[in-house]
Amino acid sequence: MSGAMSWPFLRLYLLVLLYFSANSILNVIIPLQGESLGASNTTIGLIMGAYLFTTMFFRPWAGNIIQKHGPIKILRIILIINGIALILYTFTGLGGYLIARMLQGVSTAFFSMALQIGIIDALPEKDRSQGISLYSLFSYIPGIIGPLLALGIWQEGMDYFTVMMIAIALFTGVFGYSAKMEKDKDQLAVKSNEQGVSTFKSFSQLVKNPLLFKCSVLMLVSSTVFGAITTFIPLYAMQLKTGNAGIYLMLQAGTVVYARFALRKKIPSDGKWHSSFIMGTMFILALAAQSVSFSIMGGAFFFYVGAILMGIAQALLYPTLTTYLTFVLPQMNRNVLLGLFIAMADLGVSLGGVIMGPLADIFSYSFIYMICAILSVAMIFFAYDRRKIVVG
Repeated sequence: MSGAMSWPFLRLYLLVLLYFSANSILNVIIPLQGESLGASNTTIGLIMGAYLFTTMFFRPWAGNIIQKHGPIKILRIILIINGIALILYTFTGLGGYLIARMLQGVSTAFFSMALQIGIIDALPEKDRSQGISLYSLFSYIPGIIGPLLALGIWQEGMDYFTVMMIAIALFTGVFGYSAKMEKDKDQLAVKSNEQGVSTFKSFSQLVKNPLLFKCSVLMLVSSTVFGAITTFIPLYAMQLKTGNAGIYLMLQAGTVVYARFALRKKIPSDGKWHSSFIMGTMFILALAAQSVSFSIMGGAFFFYVGAILMGIAQALLYPTLTTYLTFVLPQMNRNVLLGLFIAMADLGVSLGGVIMGPLADIFSYSFIYMICAILSVAMIFFAYDRRKIVVG
């Protein structure tokens, strides 16, 4: 195998799988544990949202720091931070969960930027979308069994949770410490003076650059929908007559994995803006959110159809927009601007918990998912662009 499927890249994907395996369990355990401790939806949303809100804050600086010190040295440091965070979950309450989520957010900002920028720089243009899709694919594989495992842990007792978190921290650390990047493919160590534009100045490009702006808004709104699903599905499923949160999250993650692998060559990788493709993806997202919302009356069929549609939308949107930006952003500060774009995805997932939590307290889970469907419909029109934008 060669290109995005060669062994050096497969090794990186396996590290991604190990690293993100804890979150597939925590995404179920934290809401359930929070409710059992008497926390409101607002509090649960804040704790869940703290993870990617912190990631968003640190991500724009991650690229520059990695360029100065090298990806391997940074990787080893953040694996230690991640291990501390996972162990913190095992003996603390809600306050400790908040600190642990923030520590995870810091480590994820550097971890994901190092690997994604490395993959983008090491692969030829024709393989970029495949590499990004496979990275995302392996980050979702734990979600296939993680939710069901989490529900089993919850039913059997939190002692099993302690063992699982410690095991994941150790295995990820050992595997990550042995990871290597070949010098001829290590494009992360580009001299900082070649980047030309400071991180602070680059923030204005979110508005000034129309291509980055369009992609960022689409990603922000879509990620808000994804975040609302991740945060409150474990609690919403308990209100349904039929329907299981573990099965929902397993179906959603399984669909993401299958679609990203099966459709990885269909994702545009030509530097053009494909309006119909993006609009169709947003339409699928709207149907997914509305199906989940309607399941309170329609039952498990709509609940699980929503999971499959949500998985398809997740599988297509992020690699499509990221690949497009790798072509159209200026090479001089591409990594920093990509960091800002990915930060918008982080912010959206965080807002899905932080904003939708109070709304769920006031109204209902079904209501917030209907709001998500309306936001997705608005993005169908926003995605339309008559211009055929082609890179240089």
